[in-house]
Amino acid sequence: MSTLLTILDALDDLPEARDLRERTYQTLGDTVVDVGCGSGRAVGELAARGAKAIGIDLDPTMIEVAVERWPAGEFRVGDATALPLDDGSVTGYRADKVLHTLAEPELAVAEARRVLARDGRAVLVGQDWDTFVIDSDDHELTRTLVHSRAEAMPNPRVARRYRNLLLDNGFVDVTVEVHTFVWTDPWFLPMLATFGQGAWLDDQTTRARNDRLFVAVPIFLASGTRAG
Repeated sequence: MSTLLTILDALDDLPEARDLRERTYQTLGDTVVDVGCGSGRAVGELAARGAKAIGIDLDPTMIEVAVERWPAGEFRVGDATALPLDDGSVTGYRADKVLHTLAEPELAVAEARRVLARDGRAVLVGQDWDTFVIDSDDHELTRTLVHSRAEAMPNPRVARRYRNLLLDNGFVDVTVEVHTFVWTDPWFLPMLATFGQGAWLDDQTTRARNDRLFVAVPIFLASGTRAG
């Protein structure tokens, strides 16, 4: 857990990540649920802006971390496909880097519609795990490693489906943006280590040491309004 938290914290601290979070907060209203809240940063930031923010995560350990870090927020253990919330009880729904972990992400989007009040806004954020761009001299191996990493997840390509998932579940005014994150710093090596080891990772480590590391990832942000 500590390694995962370290990686997540480092990602969340990046200026582009902070800017993207700010963008997701703009349309959520005054009562917001953050599904898959992790260590609770978004809940804490929303609460600091005056919203009633509720964080829900399936991992009790993450909820414990969130409660300790962000005492102004409200946190509950819960499943994205069966939220512990009443119908129409929130004005905003946010799911950041969550749907790729679900076998049936459409159930989570249906839950978003259920818990949102009329004209409430849902925001979905996440990367397409099969479109990591990693500079390497061994292009074929790198493509294989990226694809293998993606296939280890229940729904690695769900981000490209965000728009259709929202439309299929009765959302209107659906919009989609793509924000590309670029990483060139050595701190990203622990993430690359989850893709491959051996000579391939040694090459990436050497690149990082010589300021030649390059990784780019498209992040998709989709939002839609719950129709009456």
